[in-house]
Parts: sequence; structure tokens; C-alpha cells
Amino acid sequence: MSILNFIQEYTHTTTYKSFKYSFESYNIPQLNYDDKPNMVFKENGEDNPPKTIKDIRPEAKLRETIPLFKYFLDGSRRTYKVDDVAVNNKIYPILAGQIGVAVCERENPSHFQKLELENQLVLVLPKILNDKGKGTEELYFNKFNEELNQKAFLKKHNIQFSKTLFYDSESIGKDQDESDKYQKRGIAKIQDTMVGLEKKLVERLCKKGSLSENEPDKGYLIKDGSLEYSQQGVEKGYQLANLISNYRKVVGVSKSFNIENLKDKNQKSLAVSISQLPIGHRTPAYKYHHDTIGKVNFTVWFIRIRELKYSESPFAGVIKVEKIITDDNHVIGTDEVDMISANLFNERNPVCYGTDTRWANHLYPIFLTETFIKSNYLSNEYFLHLF
Repeated sequence: MSILNFIQEYTHTTTYKSFKYSFESYNIPQLNYDDKPNMVFKENGEDNPPKTIKDIRPEAKLRETIPLFKYFLDGSRRTYKVDDVAVNNKIYPILAGQIGVAVCERENPSHFQKLELENQLVLVLPKILNDKGKGTEELYFNKFNEELNQKAFLKKHNIQFSKTLFYDSESIGKDQDESDKYQKRGIAKIQDTMVGLEKKLVERLCKKGSLSENEPDKGYLIKDGSLEYSQQGVEKGYQLANLISNYRKVVGVSKSFNIENLKDKNQKSLAVSISQLPIGHRTPAYKYHHDTIGKVNFTVWFIRIRELKYSESPFAGVIKVEKIITDDNHVIGTDEVDMISANLFNERNPVCYGTDTRWANHLYPIFLTETFIKSNYLSNEYFLHLF
């Protein structure tokens, strides 16, 4: 018995025993979730913006022994193509994923430990497999998942799937590669599930008082990646008030971003000015809006944390920093922008050079958190063998 056998029996369909593989292992292009298309910065995002770039190294020197950041959040996923299924003379991919989200805590320079860890295994099927009628998809796939987890071959290996997700299986168009588009829809479902887990962990920290406003100059959290959660990644019942309240002391740091998306108020690209940032300098902070849940205001700026001459591209060594604007002034104080920037600059060392190709844009505590998450994955061979 295998998962694919169960799928055939439960759905009365035929699977094809297609080649199974991890998307990440084969370097198949993935969706870019870190950028909002065509970000135009028309307004200042700080209350006393510098007229040009600003050197944050003097403040970084002062803050070397008193770090601002105590918590480090990262989410990771491995996605797999495990087979194809035929429904109404059309072929749909069956996908699966391993998801890991963790928060690590640093009490002092020599004490770095796990604080929270969430691991999930998920299956992703086409919505068309539900034969119970429109609007019953949640019930159908939840029931499918319950019965799957009862199977002896999974219990024997102490394996449970957290949920069975489903992607839209409506036709995409004759002029497009439907298989590729369906795969991207399925991967997006896994990504959204990971985002939901990230938000739950932040909310859990807030309820425990870990991200308390009573200590304004310490205890911040770095989230790896953008804070621009898509509406699809937001669960029902999650309100704008939750987002603003929970993210007061959360900073998003992106290792990669589409520089062509970034323009100033005159629609001029910021690519050249960002690529020429000297080490230890930041850009002014800009404000932009994003319709995550209602209207959310963000402040975003860029910092060079590595020497340009040691980087393999003009943007290697530059990080994008984001923070949700949470007060009525609709900007962030320049003092806070400088404080965050100086501390991020201090987090760049030691490096993970030779271990990770993204070393120039990595902050070491985030690298450690990501490494911890991946150490808890099942091996690709073991996971695929379940199918």
C-alpha cells in the first residue's frame, strides 16, 4: 500500500506512476513571492529622512555589545512532484510538500536555541477530484486527509499529513503550458500554508509577551523575507488590527528582490543608486501601500552589508528591509530606522561563505535558523518512497 494507491481507491481515478522528484533539487523555476510588482516610492517613510544615503557604521559601532534582535524567524518548504492523475481526459499533477517554520532565540552571544518549531507534511491535489459538488471542497479533502492518516503504512512509519490542500483545476488556456501552471498553483498553496504558520508563530510570541512594547529598544524579531503577505496567505478571521499589533517589533529582511520593480516618485528606477551603495550605508526609507488586509502602510529601505568588490553582482551584499507602520504619524521615526539598520549591519558576521551561495546577503542568525529547520526534514528519498 502507498499514498498513490490510496488516492486511486479514494477518488476512483488512475495515477501514472510518473517520475517523482523535488522541485528544489532540479532547480525548476519557482514563483517569486518576495516582491510586489511596480513598487513606486512617492512618499518618505521616516520622519527626518536624509537627503541622500546615510552611513550607519558609527551607530553600529556603538551597538556592537547591545544587540537589538533577540528572535529570528524563518520559513522553509520542500516541494515535490509525486505523480499525475487523469480526470475527464485531462492530466493534473499531484504535489506534496514538507514545511518547516521556526523561531530561534538568542539570549546572549554564546546561547542560541530553538524557541518554536512547526513541521508539516502536506499533499496537494486538483480540486476537480471532489465529486461531492461545488462548495464542499474543504469537507471532502479534510475527510480524505483523515482517512489517509489512518492507513497502517503511515502509522508504521509514524507519519501524519497535516492537511490535504487543493488547487484550482479550471482550464488555463490553450496557448499556455497547463501542466506548468497547475504545478505553480499547487506550489503557491504550499507557500501560503507556510506563510500562515509564520504568522501563527509571531502571534504566539506576542501572546507570551516576548515581543513586548515595554522594552522598546530590545527584543525585536527578524523575519526572513518580505512582510508583504498576499491575501491568499491570510487565514479567515485574521484582521488588520492583528497584523499591526503583532508586527510592531518585527522587521522583514529580504536577501533577494526584483530591482526593476523599484521606482521613485518620478518613475525613475532606483537600480543604479542601490547598486552603488557603499558598505555600511543605507538609503532613505520610503513608504508604500499594500492591500494585504485592508490598507497596510510599509516603510522600506536598503542597506549594503558587504563590500561591493567582494560581491558577484551589484546587488549581492544589499538587503531590503521592511517594517509595518503601526502609529498614527504614518511614518517610522528616523531614530528607529537608524537603530534597526545599525543592528542589521552588526548581524552580518560571522558569514556562511562556502556553505550557502547566498552568503553575501545572509544574516548569520537567519542562516542558523534555516539550517536548523532543514535538519528536521525527512530525506527526499524517504519522503518520496511513501508514494
